[in-house]
Amino acid sequence: MITPLAIILILNGVFNVAVWPTFFRRVARDPRARIDGKPSSFLIVHAVIVSIALVLAAVSIVVGALSLIGIW
Repeated sequence: MITPLAIILILNGVFNVAVWPTFFRRVARDPRARIDGKPSSFLIVHAVIVSIALVLAAVSIVVGALSLIGIW
C-alpha cells in the first residue's frame, strides 16, 4: 500500500512544480500586479501562495521518494 501512496505523492509534487510557476508568470503579467512600478498586494499575496505551494510540492516529492526507497 505504501508504493501507490508514494507514487501519488511524487506525481502530486511534480504536477505542482509544473503548474504553479506558469500560474505565477500569468499573475506577474496581470495589470493588477504593479502599481506605479511597485509590486501590489495582489502580486505579493500570489507570490506567497505560490511559494507555499512549491514548498509543499518539494516536501511531497521528498517524502514520496523516501517512501519508495524504504527510508520513511
